[in-house]
Amino acid sequence: MTSQYKKFTKLIAKWPVDASKGDRDLGKVIRDKVKVAFEASNKQNLDSELCNRQYNALNKIADNHYRDKYKRTKQSTATGLSPEECNVILSNEVLTYLKEENKGFFRKIFQRERLHSKHYKDHTPVMLNEVIKHMKPSDNELYIDMTFGAGGHSKKILDSADCKLITLDRDPVAFEKAKELSKLYPNRVTPLLGRFSELPALLKNIDVKQSSIDGILFDFGCSSMQLDNGERGFAVSKNGYLDMRMDAGRDPNQITAREVLATANEHELYKIFKIYGEEKKAAKIAQTIIQARYMIKNIDTTHELVDIVDSCCPDEFRLDKLQRPQSNATKVFQALRIFVNNELNELNYGMVLSKYYLKLNGRLVTICFHSLEDTIVKRHIAGNIINETANPVPLRYLSPMLVQDQDTINQFLDTPWKAITKHVEVPSENEVERNPRSRSARLRAAIKIK
Repeated sequence: MTSQYKKFTKLIAKWPVDASKGDRDLGKVIRDKVKVAFEASNKQNLDSELCNRQYNALNKIADNHYRDKYKRTKQSTATGLSPEECNVILSNEVLTYLKEENKGFFRKIFQRERLHSKHYKDHTPVMLNEVIKHMKPSDNELYIDMTFGAGGHSKKILDSADCKLITLDRDPVAFEKAKELSKLYPNRVTPLLGRFSELPALLKNIDVKQSSIDGILFDFGCSSMQLDNGERGFAVSKNGYLDMRMDAGRDPNQITAREVLATANEHELYKIFKIYGEEKKAAKIAQTIIQARYMIKNIDTTHELVDIVDSCCPDEFRLDKLQRPQSNATKVFQALRIFVNNELNELNYGMVLSKYYLKLNGRLVTICFHSLEDTIVKRHIAGNIINETANPVPLRYLSPMLVQDQDTINQFLDTPWKAITKHVEVPSENEVERNPRSRSARLRAAIKIK
């Protein structure tokens, strides 16, 4: 009896109490149950074998014995479980409950997450209030939403002031939505279909000249409409043909992701995955794709590509920024999407166009979703560009012994932008909770000063 009590006393030390959890704190529940179990009136009825089972089960959970099978999705001083769930863990069925063939508890957690994210299946504009705060829409001004998507940001701008708006998007689906928006706001919205590089010709057709725009908004990356449509081939979780063209076939000469995987050699695939996806296993994945191509068949669908990547990462369990399970193929999909749509070059060109089309004191607001995009925007605003292109070499790699004349230094430091945001802004915790796809968003804003 004494040895059993000592064992449980040591075990209790592994379970800190969090008073803020109330009855949902597992540490408190364990203490209460141990106290009741070892009361004098119950000593003669104490089941030693049951105590051992309880102790072993709890000890394994406390020591994270199951960490290789079930990753913790949140860091907390308490479990946050309901009393019923605490009772299940404390029962003698706990080991069976946690066996791989019976993942009911964890399946409920993941289903709850999926239901939560399903509510946001339709496109939800990211950092909407921050965009309006920096853009400051005013009456009788002209703005451009360079990445219209589903029109969330555009609608908010139009509602904020009696202004006019030009919408641009390369996706014909988004273009149709922009035309619908133009009917809701007569004579205020001008929809345009095309890429950033096509904008000068499109603006010329509607007689919009340089230095005539009051504000420009970029919301880079892939829209929810594209991700949620499995037939477009953007999503890891939905099976479909590997297309990934944001133009949705508007340009018949544009290569698809499937054609990239079928024609690129191993070194080219390695560079795509390593540079555009920052994938640490880029070499192995590229080699496996080539082997599959020659020995079995071309990779045609998203699930086939996911299976290929998973075969290269058999023991890996990746988590996203919210500590949720993430597919091993996420970065490979990102890399292919960027390559197929020439996204980084288009982004760079869009930043250059902003400099020429904005008025003096015009406002620029950008939202990026990964470091490759954010680096280009940051260097344009800081003036770290060479021949209208963001400097590909980080400043930390430049030689401190290199001596330049003053004119060259002034040329490097010259920038038409003054940053509004001292540091990059990120979405609030509440927004990330409501819309998990906003978790990677990075907002920068600047004013054209010359």
